[in-house]
Amino acid sequence: MASSDIETALHAARALILADLTARDVAEAEVVSMVEKAVTHRRWWLEQWPAGTEFVLGLLAQDVQDALLEAYGRWPLCTACAADGDPHALSVEPELGAEPHWVCGKNATVVAPVGGLG
Repeated sequence: MASSDIETALHAARALILADLTARDVAEAEVVSMVEKAVTHRRWWLEQWPAGTEFVLGLLAQDVQDALLEAYGRWPLCTACAADGDPHALSVEPELGAEPHWVCGKNATVVAPVGGLG
């Protein structure tokens, strides 16, 4: 796979993650730096396994989610359950697959595709 294909996949994934961060009002400079660090890590990963481009969006979402958990707390929160007094983070499904989406684990409902949080 050409490096341009890897870069295209990474830039598309980065844009979708930033859209979700913006939608939930957490796209601050420090958080964007976490995204950039995750993109750098996944660039190396894709250079080792170029066939992984279809999985990079979900993996990048999980990387950012993990980085935010360590620095700030759970993200993104399930807004439906938070309104009921039960704040918990959405999870990415499939964990390693194409077309990842955010899921409420409590209700087992799909909330939005990664990049489509509102």
